[in-house]
Amino acid sequence: MRIVVTGGAGFIGSSVCGALVRRGDEVVCIDNFNDYYVTSSPDGRRFASRKMNNIASLRDDPSFHLQTRDITDRLAMEATWPRAVDAVVHLAARAGVRASFDDVSIYEQTNVSGTSDVLEIAFAHSVRRFIIASSSSVYGTNEKVPFSEDDPTERTISPYAITKKRMEQDCRAFHDAHPETRMTLLRFFTVYGPRGRTDMAPYRIVDRCSRGAPFERNGDGTILRDFTHVSDIVDGLMRAIDTPFPFETINLGNNQPIALNQFIAIAELIVGAKLRIEQKNAQQGDVPITYADISKAQRLLGWQPATTIEQGIANLVEWYNRNPEP
Repeated sequence: MRIVVTGGAGFIGSSVCGALVRRGDEVVCIDNFNDYYVTSSPDGRRFASRKMNNIASLRDDPSFHLQTRDITDRLAMEATWPRAVDAVVHLAARAGVRASFDDVSIYEQTNVSGTSDVLEIAFAHSVRRFIIASSSSVYGTNEKVPFSEDDPTERTISPYAITKKRMEQDCRAFHDAHPETRMTLLRFFTVYGPRGRTDMAPYRIVDRCSRGAPFERNGDGTILRDFTHVSDIVDGLMRAIDTPFPFETINLGNNQPIALNQFIAIAELIVGAKLRIEQKNAQQGDVPITYADISKAQRLLGWQPATTIEQGIANLVEWYNRNPEP
């Protein structure tokens, strides 16, 4: 197949591109290489320089094609959209709950309008198969756990979550207007692993523990997160590509939430050092728990997360040690 991957140089996207190329698909990677991580995180400049490195091993592969484009630049996207595309994996987005409070409009522009533009442009070029990345943040402060796909999404508490919810609604409306499309929305739960975002706790914990630098912990560390290794997310994405449905929303999570403090304790054991913690107030937009009901993914995709939290953190530490700061 010939597959467009938006956000294809990012954390999840680069791993998806690699998996597709390895199995013989042709990939068109669209990424804008923006400066979000430069401006939103103290580690951002280091991460931005790594983003191109995420796809370095693919650059010379004849099955891999890179387009440096912003999905919000509709004219450029229309002018350069590749021919004969079989499917779109849409991962491009403004990520980050906390940063979304500072720039609501850019989150709306990218996550809502940008997604609609991708759908419309691809559809105009005869694409009918779409896999769209959403987020567990749409469940907000729901008290019923684990979160299932039929649960209400009326308790979102961040601009980021609201844009993901609106994006899902727009995707539903697009499919209703074009029922010949095949569209799967995947709600990711707290993804971590190699190439991970530097503003996320997993990377910061491993980095600070390894360097002996202080880690700013917001809250008392008892919040629960359904940490899901990127390799399991990629496996779910690949299964969704190969199993088109008229329209489905599916959770991809580890189904085993743990407290942030437990993640820290495991990382300390693997790194072999004690993390210096600087206590900070809880952050606006942080929900108390994320917890995926994955029965639908098991039933429809035959998907099951395979990476334990200990294996996943060890993998992250190994990658971190192999990738010194530029």
